[in-house]
Amino acid sequence: MADFNFVQDPVSKKWVILAPRRAKRPDVVVKTQPICPFCYGKEKEEPDVYRVSVSPQGGGGEKGDSNWQIRVIPNKFPFAQLHELIIHSPDHHKNFGELPLDQVELILKTYRQRYNFYKDKGQVYIFHNRGEGGGESLPHPHTQLVVIPNEVKAEIPLLDVNSPKVDESIKTSEFMIFCPATSQWPDEVWVIPQKRLDIFGSISDKEISDLAFVISRLIQILDLRHGHEFPFNFYIYPGIDWYLRLIPRAKSLGGFEVGTGIFVNTQNPKETLAFIKEHFETPNEEKIRNEHQAEYRKTV
Repeated sequence: MADFNFVQDPVSKKWVILAPRRAKRPDVVVKTQPICPFCYGKEKEEPDVYRVSVSPQGGGGEKGDSNWQIRVIPNKFPFAQLHELIIHSPDHHKNFGELPLDQVELILKTYRQRYNFYKDKGQVYIFHNRGEGGGESLPHPHTQLVVIPNEVKAEIPLLDVNSPKVDESIKTSEFMIFCPATSQWPDEVWVIPQKRLDIFGSISDKEISDLAFVISRLIQILDLRHGHEFPFNFYIYPGIDWYLRLIPRAKSLGGFEVGTGIFVNTQNPKETLAFIKEHFETPNEEKIRNEHQAEYRKTV
């Protein structure tokens, strides 16, 4: 059998992926974690297909060396023909809420580069798992990119073009943050660009700078609610009118939800937004950048 296979249920028309080889991948949950393959020194063992260099002159460094800030490598246990891992930084522990905002911007620019590289190949789905409860198999922060064949219908919620109302959202210079009334998970948050009806690949540098701040700040705020390094997922909608959906994994699905597909949300979305609003106002963004950068430099 191939490493993976897309199979459609003839009755429901829903798709599943059979990928038995993924059962052999390293998994911190079941204590099969090797020496981290994403840290410095593993570059020759895990050759990259794209990298962001440490050098201010750019150029990507040389393959196999440690001159990198971000690396993109093929997934050794794929469930699609095109399946990559985007390693956020050489730091084994720091993620979006702790990395300097300049580094978060580089991560998002790498998302954009890889999205545009593959956008003509299928549906480019970018997603991030964090923590054991979020399905993360290796704890070194990374994001996955999968290209879903166009003929496979991915059941991803569409954005309601009439939502949200301005008075029910938090507005930044480029984005709106809101919690839909139909939220399926406690404390889930959606981030949408104020410039609508674009694909993610068209995001501007200005939007990336603002989005870096928004993601980092939301995770810091949800840390207060769920504890430091709480498990979560986020994904970026792959089509037109893109959005980013952040889902804290504050609960496990029960038999009712698994069987019916109807989610039971135990948190009022209005209260979630009120909590975020209460904490979202922060000191000057430039001050936060400088503090994160200074702290990060102590560790690298």
